[in-house]
Amino acid sequence: MPAGAPPMIRLEGISKSFGTVQANRDISLDIRGGRVKALLGENGAGKSTLMSILAGRYQPDRGLIRVDGREVRFAGAKDAIRAGIGMVYQHFMLVAAMSVAENVFLGQSQGFWRTPRTLEARVQALAERFGLEIDPAARVSELSMGEKQRVEILKLLQRESRVLIFDEPTAVLTPRETNQLFTALRQMTRQNKAIVFISHKLNEVMAVADEIAILRKGRIVDELAAETVSSRAELATRMVGREVLLEISRTEVAHRQVVLRVAGLSGRNLKNVDFTLRQGEILGIVGVAGNGQKPLVETLCGLSRPEQGTVRILGQSWKDFFARDVWAGALSYIPEDRQGLATCGNLDLVDNFLLTTRNGFTRGPWLQKDRAERKIAALALDFGIQPPDVKALARQLSGGNLQKMVLAREFFRRPRLIIAEQPTQGLDIAAIEDVWQLLLRAREKAGVLLVTGDLSEALALSDRIAVMFDGRIMDIFAPSDGPRLAQIGLLMAGIQPAATTEPASVPPA
Repeated sequence: MPAGAPPMIRLEGISKSFGTVQANRDISLDIRGGRVKALLGENGAGKSTLMSILAGRYQPDRGLIRVDGREVRFAGAKDAIRAGIGMVYQHFMLVAAMSVAENVFLGQSQGFWRTPRTLEARVQALAERFGLEIDPAARVSELSMGEKQRVEILKLLQRESRVLIFDEPTAVLTPRETNQLFTALRQMTRQNKAIVFISHKLNEVMAVADEIAILRKGRIVDELAAETVSSRAELATRMVGREVLLEISRTEVAHRQVVLRVAGLSGRNLKNVDFTLRQGEILGIVGVAGNGQKPLVETLCGLSRPEQGTVRILGQSWKDFFARDVWAGALSYIPEDRQGLATCGNLDLVDNFLLTTRNGFTRGPWLQKDRAERKIAALALDFGIQPPDVKALARQLSGGNLQKMVLAREFFRRPRLIIAEQPTQGLDIAAIEDVWQLLLRAREKAGVLLVTGDLSEALALSDRIAVMFDGRIMDIFAPSDGPRLAQIGLLMAGIQPAATTEPASVPPA
């Protein structure tokens, strides 16, 4: 870009509120071609709202947007796309029954002479140009999460988007897919695309960003060149306003009675799964997504019946346990899908709190909603939920603050067994630290099954680690077992190292 030329995008004085919640406060920001600008901030800082305004999904209450120096107003996402701005959201918007090529060209007029083979060839050429490996003829329903993300990116590139916004793009990716994405981003910037990268993963920001803007409570509080940042610790301090190192102190807790026993569990892509979990321990389940974690969790939480094998929860059979309606002192489930399964977006925090605690706030036929409101108000302060407004709708909260609400609700139930599925996915570094401390405290009175795609999280929290591949438990071992830990990458790829013996024996009952 010539010296003195205007930035590709300039945001000036952008403000946006949702009811009483002010998401953005007088934000000004420049976005330039050929650069990756990372947006950092705690959950609820306003990052996703700001970029949704740029992508035409929301309209600002005040402020304006300039594209190449010219003021524009977007009535919707189509206007933004026509201006060359596109956003890859965390939740993909694809038609599963269609092919990759059909999804890329969906909604565009291609003329009757455009055959499927012609469209596939165009997608193949586009994918090769930006280093996005994909089969244009494949059905979307058959793709991995990383491949689906590539389809979303190709949709924008085919529309000749000059500004591409990525909202937590690596949350659903394997390490290999993350590296492939970063390679593609660099290729895009070499072709003068402007990239906005929203992430909580500081190591990724330092690896891919050219510039960093930090938001706090809806305002830009810092802007700097990535090359001037010396460490993740420095970046975390700038973001949170205090030192955050994710270094936690794990005190040993006595392992007491068995709270979960799984033996020979098979069916629904599970293959002879065996393990036990005791009160006082965290068992981490790790592996690339799609290797049986989801059907395992759904079976243990009562969403699907075990087809073969046995599951005993708190000393009872699966059938007997889920025949009861016990709201406290039993099982709490923290789902990965915090927006669809864990909460209802159009209900306020009080009603969302009551989704699983209602029986604790009834007297006869009467629901004591005032008492529930006082309790969730207190929990909102204890768990740092922002804003601490119990009348706010769940959909008005950021993903991280919504997760804090789910954790507050489920820990309030005083569970003896906790199944936590990706509990820190999409959370900022300060919130991750809080959740880790909560899970460690919870194991004093409960057994915790931690299902996570973050190996560092599993190593930090787990007493034992179980590696899953293709529906099987490949091995179970303590994080302190260096030789076996060194083989974890092979185990996650389904390779049983020759030096590794049989899976670690489970503790006797």
